[in-house]
Parts: sequence; structure tokens; C-alpha cells
Amino acid sequence: MTASLADRIAQGRGLVPADLVLKGARVFDLITGDLVETDVAICGEMIVGVFGTYAGVVEQDFTGRILVPGFIDTHLHIESSLVTPFEFDRCVSPHGVTTAICDPHEIANVCGLAGIRYFLEASARTLMDIRVNLSSCVPSTHMETTGARLEAADLVPLMDHPRVIGLAEFMNYPGVLAGDPGCLAKLEAFRGRHIDGHAPLLRGNDLNGYISAGIRTEHEATSYDEGLEKLRKGMRVLIREGSVSKDLHALAPLLTERFAPYLCFCTDDRNPLDIGEHGHLDYIIRTAIALGAAPLTAYRVASLSAAEAFGLKDRGLIAPGKRADIVVLDSLESCGVQAVYAGGVRICDEAFAGRSLIDPVARHSVKAPPVRGEHFRTGGNRTETPVIGILPGKIITEHLTFDIPPVDGDKRPDIARDLVKIAVLERHGVNGNRSTGFVKGFGLQRGAIGSTVCHDHHNIAVVGADYGDMAMACNRLGEIEGGFVVVCDGVVLAELALPVAGLMSLGSFEEVRAGLVALRAAARSLGVTLEEPFLQLAFLCLPVIPHLKITDMGMVDVDRFEVMS
Repeated sequence: MTASLADRIAQGRGLVPADLVLKGARVFDLITGDLVETDVAICGEMIVGVFGTYAGVVEQDFTGRILVPGFIDTHLHIESSLVTPFEFDRCVSPHGVTTAICDPHEIANVCGLAGIRYFLEASARTLMDIRVNLSSCVPSTHMETTGARLEAADLVPLMDHPRVIGLAEFMNYPGVLAGDPGCLAKLEAFRGRHIDGHAPLLRGNDLNGYISAGIRTEHEATSYDEGLEKLRKGMRVLIREGSVSKDLHALAPLLTERFAPYLCFCTDDRNPLDIGEHGHLDYIIRTAIALGAAPLTAYRVASLSAAEAFGLKDRGLIAPGKRADIVVLDSLESCGVQAVYAGGVRICDEAFAGRSLIDPVARHSVKAPPVRGEHFRTGGNRTETPVIGILPGKIITEHLTFDIPPVDGDKRPDIARDLVKIAVLERHGVNGNRSTGFVKGFGLQRGAIGSTVCHDHHNIAVVGADYGDMAMACNRLGEIEGGFVVVCDGVVLAELALPVAGLMSLGSFEEVRAGLVALRAAARSLGVTLEEPFLQLAFLCLPVIPHLKITDMGMVDVDRFEVMS
């Protein structure tokens, strides 16, 4: 609902009743750190009165509660929640998230600009305010096959869209440092606008060069020293706590009042199961406080600092002239969300039902030909074999080496040493590439796990101890238009169909959550020890995260930025 300027002024002055007044609560003032009992007057979607007494057409009593500004997730991929933007809205906004800055590069890697336009149109219809950073790296590198390719000329026509902030995470940092013409063209096109970064472990003069390209924010810091260096060099550091990448504990020492203006929170990739079990930004806030952060620091980072970092001057405070994004809490320490207002609208089932939905895009996108067990053989005469080493809670991997002697021309899984086969199959109908390798850290004893959520090219990724089960998993993913599947002894134990680009479900987040519970149980029955095996599998295929990864083109030495022979 939109109010006139005259209405806002009159209601702010208290000359006429405000559209809505929240009464009886204490506002957590992020400027002074004080808790102040006051009415909050709202006109349309804007706050017009605080630190005073107001009458309202509608009055809501929140006596005994605390009001804080709505939370801002500064970097995420909605597709990684495995639901459409509309179900993401239903899933996350009740946790206090009133603004989400997304990068739709997952769907863009499948269907290009059609995917980005779908997100832009959907974002205008959700209760939470979804903003879009245009995907900078489709594909992320030259070492993978995707369903689309976006150059600077493709992105420029969308840069002035009212829901676009700037350019999304520039993952191809080696391309930036090497002066790749395609990279430089995108950076030049967005010069002076917001450009989001992605530079894991980049330090020293190389980091200076990367920041000099105009990159302002970055979410890949995984240690205190790395985060501090990036802060000192002028970057806003986004502290990430997702389903796989869990950096909050390592970066918690940065959460001080001194650093708070230059820090933000983000989830990057968080699925409905973790959101249901633990929460979203509300979980990050209460965990940060439990780790020693002062409440003022945590809530500034979650709202005011985030708004400032991304140029969203109309939010981040409960103050006149700000968007009426307000979270009602039981206490600051627990961050127990009791009610949420997004743009002056209370988050509730009735409000969700009033949204106008749009049809999804990118159906029937899994075009890989059927495979057989023998397609997963790994040849070679050398016993010395590169192995991807999983680090639980991180998307960085180790570059390990094991002796795996070939038997009848094939290097086979070695369950005793936790060395299982991993393969990537091109699924966009481009070239039919297949690659195989080895991974350590799943704990898999039998069967196979397959997925079309395979960052960021989103080909088919499968890990397994049995070739027949690996083939069945891949073929089943084609039949269900993508998703997750667990197979053992020729039987599908669990699956979750994700027919929207092979990334998102057509069902509710509750249905997806139930499917993930069944998938995790099935994976554990195969011996898997990882808490989140499916997203962990996805990140094993992203060739911009050190140190060893795999794509449809083969094993990738990320440090050398090349496909291994």
C-alpha cells in the first residue's frame, strides 16, 4: 500500500491517526544501544513516528516485547533453498528476514536471462523485499559446461531495473587478476555501481588488485586473519553461516562494536531443513550473541550495517522515513521472533495468500543421455591419484594424493580407505561430457547419491561405491527433471524432484523439508557421515573454490586454475 507524502507528514506529526501503531513494546535503538518504550507509527509501508505517543486506525499491542529492524540477508542463492522465490518468502520471512539480496546465478547457468527475469518478476510480488545482483559469472570459469553464457552486453540492459543493486559475486578472481577481457568488460560496465566479491583465501597484493577492480563486499573469508585483512583493505565482510559453509565461529572475534559498521550477515546457501531445525538469520544472531557478541553489534550487523553496505538507505533502523520492516522479539539474546512486518504488512498466511504468483521457467532441463555402469570406470596406468578431500563445514577442499592401483584397467572405489568414486555428467544437451575422479570424506559404504544441484554449472554429480547404482541414480534424475536421489542395490531409497531448472521444487517448503529428512536418513543408511551430504556434493564441483574440484571436463586444480590431465 502506498501513501501520499502529505499523509506521511500528517501522520508523523500526529495530526491524524496513523494507519498502524505498534504500542507497548520497547524499540532497540541501534544508534544509542538503548531500549526505549515508545509507540511506532506506520503510514503505508513507511515508519513515520517513534519516541512519542500515537493513535492509529489499527493499533497492535506488543507490551513486553522488543522491536528491532528487519534482518537483511546480504548474499544468498534462493535456488539453494530448493524452492521457488514464493516459497522462500513463506519459509524465511517469518524468521525476521525482510530483505534478501540474491544472486540468481544457479538458474542463470541453466537457462540464462530467462532465469534472471523470472526472479525479477517474482521479487515484485513477494512480501519480503527481494533485491537482485546480476549474475557475473555464467559460467563461473572456462572449465565447465553450462546451459547458458552471459556476457557484459547481456547484463547491461538490466542494470537499471528498480530491483537490481549491481553485479553479483565475481567468482572468477583468477580471471580478474589475469585481465581476462570478458571479466574486465563486466567490471567496466558496472564501474561505480555495487560489485560483490568472491575471493577465498586471496591475500596480499593479489587481494589489492582484486579490490582495485571496484569490488566492495566479500563473503568467502573463513578465518579471523583473512577477514581482518579484507576489512583493513576497505571491503565489507559478509559473515556467512549456511548449510555447508559455516564461518560464524571462526569470524566471531570480528563481531565487535568497532568493526560492526563494516560487517554483514549472509547465508549464501541454506536449505529448508536447516531453516526448520535451526532458523535463518535469527539463528545467526542468537549464535553470535552466545559466542560473545554484544546484542548491539549483532543487530547492527543484521540490519543497519547491511543496509549501508548495499546502499539501501531506506531501511536498517526503526526511524521516521524508513521502510516499515520490523521484527517483534521476546528477547534480544534469544532472538525469538514473535511477529514480523515487511513494508508495513504483517507476515501471516492471509498476506501470503494475497500474493499474485507467476509460472516457473526452465522445465525439462535435464537432457543427459542414459548411462551404464561401465561409464564410471577410471582409466590410467599411474597408481598416484588425485583425491578431493572434504573438510566438514567448509566448501574449501584438500588436494590429496593416494595410490590407487588400476585393476583390469579401472581404478575402483576403496571403501576401507573411504575413497569413493565421483563423477560429473553434462546435462544441458551441449556436448555429453563425462568425467570421473575420487573423493574422501563421505563415509559411503555402498550405493550412490546423485544430484543436479551442482554448483554452478548444475550438471549431474554422483558419488558412489557401486557403478550400477551410480548409473541408476543419474538416469533417475533425468526421469524426475532433476533433484536428489539415493540408490542402493538397484533400488531408489529416497528422492526429491526439483523440476524447476533441476534446482527448485514445485511443492511447498514443508514438502521439501520432509523430502530432505528422508534423503538424509537414506544417505546415513549407506554409511554417510556428513551432516549435509547433498550440498557438500554440489560444492565439490565448483572450480573457483580451492583446492581440488571436479567438473564435466575433469578434475580441476583450482590453485593452478586448470583441468588436470
